[in-house]
Amino acid sequence: MLWIMRFSGLFSALLAIIVLSPSLQSFPPAEAIRSSHLDAYLRRAPLFRNAADCAAADADSGVCSPSLVHVAITLDFEYLRGSIAAVHSILQHSSCPESVFFHFLVSETDLESLVRSSFPELKFKVYYFDPEIVRPMISTSVRQALEQPLNYARNYLADMLEPCVRRVIYLDSDLIVVDDIAKLWKTNLGSKTIGAPEYCHANFTKYFTPAFWSDERFSGAFRGRSPCYFNTGVMVMDLERWRSVGYTEVIEKWMEVQKSDRIYELGSLPPFLLVFAGEVAPIEHRWNQHGLGGDNVRGSCRDLHPGPVSLLHWSGSGKPWFRLDSRKPCPLDTLWAPYDLYGHSR
Repeated sequence: MLWIMRFSGLFSALLAIIVLSPSLQSFPPAEAIRSSHLDAYLRRAPLFRNAADCAAADADSGVCSPSLVHVAITLDFEYLRGSIAAVHSILQHSSCPESVFFHFLVSETDLESLVRSSFPELKFKVYYFDPEIVRPMISTSVRQALEQPLNYARNYLADMLEPCVRRVIYLDSDLIVVDDIAKLWKTNLGSKTIGAPEYCHANFTKYFTPAFWSDERFSGAFRGRSPCYFNTGVMVMDLERWRSVGYTEVIEKWMEVQKSDRIYELGSLPPFLLVFAGEVAPIEHRWNQHGLGGDNVRGSCRDLHPGPVSLLHWSGSGKPWFRLDSRKPCPLDTLWAPYDLYGHSR
């Protein structure tokens, strides 16, 4: 198992270990993908098998099998390369990869065959998310990418996934997992609906406008809570509890308030903060080393936070595949590269 403990003087040695891992260059081309490069394709990943001590999956139960770990990720052509790398990293580091079931949320067609071409034996299902459900509620953000309707699909997971799926790990498309996903799956949520790494040192007030904080109708939402910032790109979600409370409707109400009163600037994150901040089951920070994509404007290079790492997250405007293709990568982008299944025919 690959472990990345911290970005320090040992970075060079770690990098050598990663670079010397089995090369992806020998895998046959799987299927062409939409790209600015006409000769682009996705390679086929190796097959990943369960360890001997993994629980046997009940084939007849399908997605409802109690032995499955459920992971939800969005898929679109712009971020497809990142999503495929995320899946690859999860499988490579899982002790029971055949017990991971992926739920892909899409607003475009023809993506299922691309996933199947890279992962022929992957357990997954594709769910269509109608962008018109949420488009009227979306307001402008600091970065256009944050305004895409698919960013809001996670609000509807409890409605889209089968009722038998009671828990799911939601992951963004711009990350890699370098630890066994089963550890994150076993997070104890207690009485909480979601679990995520919290960052209570962050300036929480900046996520909302002065108009929000000056109006008790809005700021009063946090009365009786001690809210902390959390990144919604990595969450463990109790869908059963979500459904019973009806949190989708609560989030939609805040989005409607935003359209009329402009209470925040950052896309799909603030409604989650309004509903859940201060009511989040804490997860170790190792499970979301976020911010590696820099800020929402410049996307500058950043280092890892001190401490162990189980997941690296390129949140922000700088994505590793774009920087690698431009031949101007940040040092940590090289850690993403071994999971990249994108290539060019010669």
